[in-house]
Amino acid sequence: MAYHAYQSAQYSAPPDQSFLWNIFQRVDKDHSGAISDTELQQALSNGTWTPFNPVTIRSIISMFDRDNKGGVNFHEFGGVWKYITDWQNIFHTYDTDHSGFIGKEQLKQALTCFGYRLSDHFYNILIQKFDRQTRGQVAFDDFIQCCTVLQRLTDMFRRYDTDQDGVIQVSYEQYLCMMFSVA
Repeated sequence: MAYHAYQSAQYSAPPDQSFLWNIFQRVDKDHSGAISDTELQQALSNGTWTPFNPVTIRSIISMFDRDNKGGVNFHEFGGVWKYITDWQNIFHTYDTDHSGFIGKEQLKQALTCFGYRLSDHFYNILIQKFDRQTRGQVAFDDFIQCCTVLQRLTDMFRRYDTDQDGVIQVSYEQYLCMMFSVA
């Protein structure tokens, strides 16, 4: 699990509601009934003793915040829990040395399994872009961010690639709109 107090727990089945409620209450430090980005960041561990990537946190909150209040309520929290747990399981599959990081080859292996066929040069760019600790490797939280950004860019590209030949033609303004929607 990605939560400090529950790192050793592993579940093959989804946790029950009382388990999630207990965690939700612990994370909701101000007892507002919603978990803010700050509260979620404090509750999560990326396995490297550094703060969880705030960009990743905001991205997760925005995915599950159905009422756009800037946080997740208890019903939305179940989705957050599953999302993070699923990503953690994927990450551990490729973090074979259990270092809390994956390098270029492991990232390449993961993204190839996801269906991407990218050049070694592009993997170097991904490592450089998502390696916040400048180790030549990507931590768990940055791995999530890397994969979600890549997926959003791919989805945008596919909207313009109507004949699915891997080539698109866009105007400069269309390009800017695409990039700003990901940033």
